[in-house]
Amino acid sequence: MEREIIEIDEDLCVGCGNCVPNCHQGALQIIDGKARLLSDLMCEGLGACVGHCPTGAMTIARREAEPYDEARVMEKIMAGGPNVVRAHLEHLARHRQHTYLAQAQEILRERNPAMITPAAVSVQEKEKEDRGMNGHGGCPGAMARSVGPGPGEGETSEYRPSPTSELRQWPVQLHLLNPGAPYFQRADVLLAADCTAFAAGGFHADFLRGKTLAIACPKLDRNLESYVEKLAMMVDEAKINTLTVLIMEVPCCGGLLQIARAALEQAERKIPLKLMVMSVEGEVVREEWASL
Repeated sequence: MEREIIEIDEDLCVGCGNCVPNCHQGALQIIDGKARLLSDLMCEGLGACVGHCPTGAMTIARREAEPYDEARVMEKIMAGGPNVVRAHLEHLARHRQHTYLAQAQEILRERNPAMITPAAVSVQEKEKEDRGMNGHGGCPGAMARSVGPGPGEGETSEYRPSPTSELRQWPVQLHLLNPGAPYFQRADVLLAADCTAFAAGGFHADFLRGKTLAIACPKLDRNLESYVEKLAMMVDEAKINTLTVLIMEVPCCGGLLQIARAALEQAERKIPLKLMVMSVEGEVVREEWASL
């Protein structure tokens, strides 16, 4: 079957091992100095490990792969003890994988009921509550939630003109951008995750003003290696001054920072890299000059 699954670029992987503990299914292991996917059967393709890779070696690809097998995963998980079981259940609940969570619970009841601890039960009950509220599958960033003013709040009968656009060029999608375009010459570049402009009411004034824009999504976009090459060309050939990476606080968005870091490591010139992390309410929850 064709489905989403983790893909590892061996050339970019440095074997740091950061991804291994962040794969609760145990699908990753460092072998011969490189991260390896042990089996398609054990990778559910949600990408919790992607944001923990410092070099951008891990991406989510769509290809022919064996279906994910929760029963096989649980065999390995149960061997790790109650804490590992709880972490796995939390992972499934957090990603709204209701079918897999139900399977895991049934396997525990059948094979090792002693591991159905109060902590594990609390995860299951919390998941049931959340499921009743939204029931959306996918990563934490896809979880349905209400933000901003409630119904009727902030509404006015008066016409409010749109703020002035601060966009300086077109196109904006990194996949379509030419690194040699005149608007990149010695520019301050904002590399923004696709969702940020919709989360922040003042995106143009607060983040885009005075900058040339590139947008991308590390979870849904394909051929991310080309993004690394394009950003490196902006640094070396267009001689951009700074690169600011604006991402959402959800785990799958962290891959955009890794792409930027990989590009700056590849580039010959050295420029400042700034990281800004935004909450789903549009507030900046973290801002710092990032190290390579």
